[in-house]
Amino acid sequence: MVKILVVDDTPSTRQLISGYLQENGHQVIEAEDGKEALAKAIDNSPDVIITDVVMPEMNGFELCRSLKKKPETQGARIVVCTSKNQDIDRLWGMKQGADVYLTKPFTREDIMKAITSLNL
Repeated sequence: MVKILVVDDTPSTRQLISGYLQENGHQVIEAEDGKEALAKAIDNSPDVIITDVVMPEMNGFELCRSLKKKPETQGARIVVCTSKNQDIDRLWGMKQGADVYLTKPFTREDIMKAITSLNL
């Protein structure tokens, strides 16, 4: 079972992604912003972190950088799932440490394909 931290400040989006993952047998932890996500990542050692970019407190790009700097979280795989769909956003996300960059709107298949592509 893969442990996945879902980070999104919109409760409906967070619940939708979490539901897809739980239906496929994954253990899910939720956070509503980057600061909460960083603390939960340190405490829970998730295999994967799915994060939005536009969030209060700490955005998803800042979260990626922070996760990659900390020894206890640097091995986690990161999926960015955001409405920021410009090529420069995708490039920047990958430079910040994202393994997969998805844009909204997304489907159940998009989420599951992203997890599968990580070869966990």
